[in-house]
Amino acid sequence: MINYRHALRASFFDVTATADTPQEIAEKVRYLEDGLLFIGEGVVRALLPWEEGRLHLRHSDEWIDLRGKLIVPGFVDTHLHYPQTEMIGAYGEQLLEWLTTYTFPVESQYSNSGHAAQMSAFFLNQLLSNGTTTALVFGTVHPESVDALFAAAAEQNMRLIAGKVMMDRNAPDYLTETAEQSYQQTRELIQRWHHHDRLGYAITPRFAPTSSPDLLEAVQRLREEFPDTWLHTHLSENPQEIEWVKTLWPEHETYLDVYDHYGLTGKRSVFAHAIHLQEAEWDCLHRSDSAVAFCPTSNLFLGSGLFRLQTCWQKKVKMGIGTDVGAGTTFNMLRTLGEAYKIGQLQSYRLCASEAFYHATLGGARALCLNQHIGNFNVGKEADFVVLDVAVTPLQKLRASRCHDIYEQLFMLMTLGDDRNIAQTWINGECAWRRDGLEEAA
Repeated sequence: MINYRHALRASFFDVTATADTPQEIAEKVRYLEDGLLFIGEGVVRALLPWEEGRLHLRHSDEWIDLRGKLIVPGFVDTHLHYPQTEMIGAYGEQLLEWLTTYTFPVESQYSNSGHAAQMSAFFLNQLLSNGTTTALVFGTVHPESVDALFAAAAEQNMRLIAGKVMMDRNAPDYLTETAEQSYQQTRELIQRWHHHDRLGYAITPRFAPTSSPDLLEAVQRLREEFPDTWLHTHLSENPQEIEWVKTLWPEHETYLDVYDHYGLTGKRSVFAHAIHLQEAEWDCLHRSDSAVAFCPTSNLFLGSGLFRLQTCWQKKVKMGIGTDVGAGTTFNMLRTLGEAYKIGQLQSYRLCASEAFYHATLGGARALCLNQHIGNFNVGKEADFVVLDVAVTPLQKLRASRCHDIYEQLFMLMTLGDDRNIAQTWINGECAWRRDGLEEAA
């Protein structure tokens, strides 16, 4: 007998194991048109076809009826900035000017713990209402920003990784700190929050241009003291940024070499963007088992360039999808995958639906070294998932009626879908968010 708290009947799609090629993804897809998911104590107990699963019900009518809905693993967002939520969609600049004009002034507000708490609650609601159950998040330089975010995430029992920005040069005085101050405040935050419930800490130097050698040495010390933390920063987003790094760090061959020199590459190191990489940088990412975050929406919005997804596969570098709010213009992973498809098309790479959903779920979990915990419906995985209403607009309903299989349906979702398609979001085996008006029978 299966020991469960909830049993949900719906259609299910996931990828059952990590993959090293797009072809492997297709071989590991699982689709149940009529399935029954058993969850208990926050984890998956079983996923079975309905006719088999119904035999394990304690009572024949003891299940949540979500027929007509599609359940997929919760979306994993591998890079975004919660303080930038309030300046999303800011007009007219590329990366460096955008930081100076919009980002830094907004981030100055987060020394106020009340403001940080208010925006943390709004931010997490945006994640949940868009089906995102795990995220790797930038705070600001202020410890208050991270305390507020972690406290709000702990209330939701979310699996969230975040960190305070570390920054000691080439930024406004009101956002810079000394290397020692940054080290001490980060160390205290790690001790307070890392492994608290489902939370994890990411050591977060903003990027090489705002980091002195002393600061990166402090980051290195922290990484050595707390080797199971994450490292989260930016890499090769913009050509002007790369040229700036060359002038600041002339002794290093490449942008990534700056981080590698200080021991900051490796397992649980996630580098956002990685658009304009040299061959040696790809090789270093692979050799060190580092990961990258592909942020299609923000890359297009800021005019930064086109991420080379095919090269990422060829070089065997772990990769997840990032919305990169607020340069990214949506929290919604469906819309973000649609932009990823277009970036692929511009480079003659056809991103199919099964690969796209893999990157947004199990692939993202792998990039964060969390694939043993989340990313699919294998027995024992944490029960984080999203219930999708596959057709909520007249156009979607028309298009869905012409879909011949699950792959067409998924592709329709990632090209026409948005937050309206999110019916429910479940965190650790409990419904954490639901769209008003959705009827459910238990």
